[in-house]
Amino acid sequence: MEDPQREVRAVYAESTITVYQAYPPEIGLPAVREGRFPAAWKRDRMTWIKPSFLWMMYRCGWGTKAGQETVLAVEISRDGFEWALRHACLSSYVRAVHADQAAWQRELKRAPARVQWDPERDLRLQPLPYRSLQLGLSGEAVRRYADEWTVAISDVTPLAREIHAYAGSGDLDSAARLLPQERPYPAADELLAHLRPLGEQQPTAANSVAASRADAG
Repeated sequence: MEDPQREVRAVYAESTITVYQAYPPEIGLPAVREGRFPAAWKRDRMTWIKPSFLWMMYRCGWGTKAGQETVLAVEISRDGFEWALRHACLSSYVRAVHADQAAWQRELKRAPARVQWDPERDLRLQPLPYRSLQLGLSGEAVRRYADEWTVAISDVTPLAREIHAYAGSGDLDSAARLLPQERPYPAADELLAHLRPLGEQQPTAANSVAASRADAG
């Protein structure tokens, strides 16, 4: 079955979804200890969260890039995640989505969240032919993320290093077995319709269920 071009894939439970971020140790380690972001974490800046583990690994270089040495798995409420999607705007103008550039700019100015669809990555961090969601939060969305949506924060840096070691040695099977088991997220069409080009084919409910079962092994 061909993967949809734009689909949220994530680790999720009944009421939570896991997203990833990477920070320097002085931010990441206190966040893990306290279960919330420390005072040094900037609430007045946009913060980007990623449901895709491998896209996070591409972004942070498996936790080796300066300022991104601590990789965090942040468990947030699904209600919060879906609120952000409903209030999000695409981060760039797309003719098949927006009436014109002026309409997009007006939407961007008032939206507390932004979405980018970037090529998903494989274990060698090479691009795949379908895209992964990045969700940027600002203003009200940042405050809600830090104070209301965050349920738990864990340090997955050791996991990232172990998977990287296997992938680097060519043992992709062992690396794949350690990956978080991401499944298509059951986002209703109304959550993503304004974030996808018009007419783009989306998965049917039956296909989403089949994909979820396949991912679950």
